[in-house]
Amino acid sequence: MTKHNFTIYYKISIIILAILAALAMSAAVLLILGADVMKTYAVILFEPLKNKIEVTEVLVRAIPLSIIALGITVAYRSGIINIGAEGQMAMGILGTTSMALGLASAPIPPVLVIIISLVAGGITGGIWGFVPGILKAKFQVSELLSTVMLNYIAAQFYTFCLRGPLLDPAEMTTGSGTPQSMRLPKDLWLGRLLRGTRLHAGIFIALGLALLVYFLLWRTTYGYKMRAAGAGKKAARYGGINVGLYLTVSMVISGAFAGLAGGIEVLGLHHRAIEGITSGYGFSGIVVALFGALHPAGIVPASFFFGMLLVGADMTQRMVGVPANMIQVLEGIIILVIVSAQMVLGDTYLMDRLERRFVHKEAVK
Repeated sequence: MTKHNFTIYYKISIIILAILAALAMSAAVLLILGADVMKTYAVILFEPLKNKIEVTEVLVRAIPLSIIALGITVAYRSGIINIGAEGQMAMGILGTTSMALGLASAPIPPVLVIIISLVAGGITGGIWGFVPGILKAKFQVSELLSTVMLNYIAAQFYTFCLRGPLLDPAEMTTGSGTPQSMRLPKDLWLGRLLRGTRLHAGIFIALGLALLVYFLLWRTTYGYKMRAAGAGKKAARYGGINVGLYLTVSMVISGAFAGLAGGIEVLGLHHRAIEGITSGYGFSGIVVALFGALHPAGIVPASFFFGMLLVGADMTQRMVGVPANMIQVLEGIIILVIVSAQMVLGDTYLMDRLERRFVHKEAVK
């Protein structure tokens, strides 16, 4: 066996072991809950693909997941971890909704209003990402702490807006007081792609952003400097790269992606700002980014897979009595397994020992 072949077999073996470990750990949790493990797995993995409606629902879930994961990838590749996407998405929803409602009666073509509203969502999300970025770059404030705190602030501000400035006047009239904004006019909705389904044109935006991120990070000098800053700050500084600048910019881009994902959810799916619209996408996007190996080519299928898990989780509650929140446990297990697998794959000492044991012994024979 050559050294090249050994490296391939080694990586494939670690990945297979990681998948088996994730399945085994998930099975243990399901057994504790008293669920039928095989039946639950069958529901999660096969039921969402049974018909056109369910498949399109998977794609609807995959749209915000992929966009947020792409933004997290940009930040992670630049050496900063963004776990504030949930708050950035909420701010993007507010930005898009406010702009769309404000321009709804203006003499502007609806397509232009849609574009401006989505840009507004991206900008508000980007501003929310700028804060932890600049704090990290200038004062070395942990982005883990700052983004978590900003998530809480964004959640409270979002609730305040829905119950105050953005509250639908009809709710005041009827006295129901449901915290939601006015419904957007139909000509400001993103078009549905298939009749009888909720799949909307946001999927094309998500695919376009995947190409954009690939081009930015791997085909431009700017992207190279961002990745260099993430690979080694000291080396990047010696190479003349302004690490602080790229950290801040990457967080702005990451926040803008999360904000844009929120805007697309409003214009494509809900057509108004409502409570719970973020649905934990900001946190699930982190798992998708890691599962997709922090590369657009991996994130697109990974977002489809996690969209399938989300739809399957809803089904397990109805079909086998397993709580839908179980999906959050699965996400935690997947993160644990991915991080462990990355540590093993990054352990060059272990790989060298195994290589000497198998490759060199074979060479001696």
